[in-house]
Amino acid sequence: MFDRRDFLKASSSAAAASLTAGFTGTARGFFTNETINVACIGTGGRCRKLMESLVKIPGVKIAAVCDVWDVHLDMAKKLADPQAVTSKSYREILDRKDIDAVLIGAPDHWHVPMTVDACAAGKDVYVEKPLTHDLAEGRAVIDAQNKHARIVQVGMQQRSMPHLQKARELIQAGQLGEIHKVHLTWNRNQPRHLVNKLEIDPSSLDWTSFLGNAKPQPFDAYRFRNWRWFWDFGGGILTDLMVHWMDVANWLCDLDKPESAATIGDHFTTAGLWETPDTIQTLVRYPERKTQVYFEGTFVNARNASMIEVMGRDATLYADRGGYIMFPERNSKTPKSEMILGEGPRGADFYAQPDGELLHLTNWIECIRSRQKPNAPAEAGVQAVYAAHLGNRAYRTGQVAKWSEPS
Repeated sequence: MFDRRDFLKASSSAAAASLTAGFTGTARGFFTNETINVACIGTGGRCRKLMESLVKIPGVKIAAVCDVWDVHLDMAKKLADPQAVTSKSYREILDRKDIDAVLIGAPDHWHVPMTVDACAAGKDVYVEKPLTHDLAEGRAVIDAQNKHARIVQVGMQQRSMPHLQKARELIQAGQLGEIHKVHLTWNRNQPRHLVNKLEIDPSSLDWTSFLGNAKPQPFDAYRFRNWRWFWDFGGGILTDLMVHWMDVANWLCDLDKPESAATIGDHFTTAGLWETPDTIQTLVRYPERKTQVYFEGTFVNARNASMIEVMGRDATLYADRGGYIMFPERNSKTPKSEMILGEGPRGADFYAQPDGELLHLTNWIECIRSRQKPNAPAEAGVQAVYAAHLGNRAYRTGQVAKWSEPS
């Protein structure tokens, strides 16, 4: 058992390790038996899914919930501690001294402002991807994490999945040979555009707070419930779905900033409803790594579903959220190998095993206690969106988009 002196010694070691990883401040850890009080901000469907996993982790209490809409607030209260505080103001939650950390599930355009404010308030942060809504936001969120010595975990749960960790070991060991092409997909056959009953009482939500830094506009129930497909609040398929596998590609293949991107997109079923396309393909070049990354995403056909294929001279590694399979090229000395954890058809959005949300949230909580760097810190979150933002720029301009450093 640790006594206080042992704990402080261990915390100092962890703090030193964090400093070398880029953190510039100090912060105390937590004993194993200490309760970590978490506030959940932006408690829509994705956040509530994470809350279901968060409550399974020992020593964690959901002590506050926050959302601009009464309906989401009431649903979140049922998953939180019976004595949990409720508020429509996230700043009110951040002002509370009894809150140690926050889980942010708000729309994309709020991710960086809320994370920066939470770090400044001394809270550790779990924030859903995409971390940035604009390339220019990246430096501010990394600086906030490091200046205030906060544990920031971005919701790119693949980094906490054991089969993908093993896949990275194989690639880093050179099992695939030289890699020149990576194929990413997230294809669904879903009528996500259909207008359901949206009888929302405007008085039940704070529309001005929802808008945040977006341009002023009258309340629109469809935009409010489908914000991912509107440029003011989200970035469509590329930032919503591509980012997951782009982060894996970055991590597996040591990719950094893309040199250029070319994109085509169409509204086959969403014309007049969405601003972002329902079918999109983008090709991203990394000349320094001699690598091309190709992503395709759609809501009109589910072929290939959700997966990554890393194509090397000696072998191709296929992976999804439930496992990986390595296929050697002809005459290759690389042996075939696989690690399948999730049962069911390949390429599913989610598998019961591995439980990515639980693994990733557990890593976050463990790092809050130890002050060690989490699996997906702010730097990884910023990097993961580079290609998506560049791809969206190419789509919106109709031209090849060239990388330039954000100002």
